[in-house]
Amino acid sequence: MTYADYLAGEPVVVTAALTGGVHGKEANPNLPETPEEIGRAAAAAEDAGAAVVHVHARKPNGERSFATERFQEIDDAIREHADSVVIQHSTGGTGAPDEARHRPLRTDPAPEMASLDMGPLNRYDRLTSENTRALVDSLYDEMRERDIKPELEVFNDGHLNEVHQFLDRRDVDDPVYATLVFGSGTLTRPTPENFLNAVSNLPEGAAFNTLGFGQHQLPFATMGVLFGGHVRVGLEDNVYYERGELAESNAQLVARVVRVAEELGRPVASPDEAREILGLRGRDG
Repeated sequence: MTYADYLAGEPVVVTAALTGGVHGKEANPNLPETPEEIGRAAAAAEDAGAAVVHVHARKPNGERSFATERFQEIDDAIREHADSVVIQHSTGGTGAPDEARHRPLRTDPAPEMASLDMGPLNRYDRLTSENTRALVDSLYDEMRERDIKPELEVFNDGHLNEVHQFLDRRDVDDPVYATLVFGSGTLTRPTPENFLNAVSNLPEGAAFNTLGFGQHQLPFATMGVLFGGHVRVGLEDNVYYERGELAESNAQLVARVVRVAEELGRPVASPDEAREILGLRGRDG
């Protein structure tokens, strides 16, 4: 995916990351946490132009959950409220045993997509999300068995190397789909030069999604649009609409990036168009 794809007017797939697994309503009271809140947020994001929703599960107290049953409740709520949005489960996490990381893959039906972190990253002062190669491979093997499209999450340049090695170890259906993540800490430093470098080092033919944390969400989404990629926005990654102003909803953040894409001349993909672009199996398997 390149600037030529932008010039050709290839559709852009917008993903809404609805809630995440770290901050909660203390950061923004509009962040959805319960299955019902997440289901309604997914429907509003779809109405605003999102084709994919990235899903984390929360316990009733707002803490992160890996339980299959909790993901099932959320998926059921999304299917009740939304029309045909693509459901993508997170398998990332800190401090959870490897077996727990598999549980989001085991809903009925399985999600059409799931994230797959490509390597370790530091979280807070004393926690590291390990993401060993053995775990990455075992998660992918279950995804392949259940016909779930992996979204390879690339948090830094080392993870780009891991993508190439992973593709040497495992046979991944085209198009390979990678999310390039920019921000502080273990993440790639958020500069335009680093964005271009990351795009240029992707495997040949790979499609990419662009994720900027915090204040970097909008500019990096814009760069993703301009270079033929896809984009991710939402309250997981950024709780503000602009400096000092909390976002009203995930839908508000989606609507803004949809306006940017349309002003720049790229149509926004519907859920069914996203399925075709990303090579998905379809909502009901």
